[in-house]
Amino acid sequence: MTASTDNAATRRGFGIDVGGSGVKGAVVDLDTGQLIGERFRLPTPQPATPDNVGDAVAAVVHEFGWTGPLGVTYPGVVVGGTVRTAANVDKSWIGCNAQDVFSAKLDGQPVTILNDADAAGLAEARFGAGRGVSGLVVLLTFGTGIGSAVIYNGVLLPNTEFGHIEVDGKEAEHRAASSVKERKEWSYERWTEEVTKVLIAVENAICPDLFIAGGGISKKADKWIPLLKNRTPVVAATLLNTAGIVGAAMAADTATNH
Repeated sequence: MTASTDNAATRRGFGIDVGGSGVKGAVVDLDTGQLIGERFRLPTPQPATPDNVGDAVAAVVHEFGWTGPLGVTYPGVVVGGTVRTAANVDKSWIGCNAQDVFSAKLDGQPVTILNDADAAGLAEARFGAGRGVSGLVVLLTFGTGIGSAVIYNGVLLPNTEFGHIEVDGKEAEHRAASSVKERKEWSYERWTEEVTKVLIAVENAICPDLFIAGGGISKKADKWIPLLKNRTPVVAATLLNTAGIVGAAMAADTATNH
């Protein structure tokens, strides 16, 4: 993504994407979805406890001198700011109010917390592959697991966990995450058989108008999306590694101004 032109009319937000390996943040142009300047990244601290991750988030914010509201993604289920699951971070997150943790590290700055796939879905729906698409859009991120986001006419249905639905006796992400392809050394043809099964299971449940495929493997979408045999159109995500940051900034703006 190219940096937007810096001018007085630019509506700015700030987003941080917390992942299993990195904590990444940037200033976002809320009207274009582009980053203003470069993003800044720190390794996710180990152990990835609330206190340690909170320090990393604060360090990213201070790098930019950002003092207003901000959005932060979390790699799991978050309800009302409280963490319910912890797959790729320390289990001590469960039951923790992440909003309070981050805000305390930032001297009370307003913080909006949301699931990382939900953030990516918001960004793709407004600025990326889902732009201009009405109806029901489902983003699935294929990586170590499978993350999901459901957007209906621009409105997010938070905390869907389609990666954990059972498909032919096995969790979807244990069947069709890109990590499974790598571990089993499958061809794209073999792997897309499993992806197709997962997509059909989701279609049978909610019948989306569009699937957006995200995660690192979406960069090679031309090698596998044409092989899928499900009913619903599937397109590759376009914002790539900025989607979480952009979506987090969008969520903070919505929480602050709406």
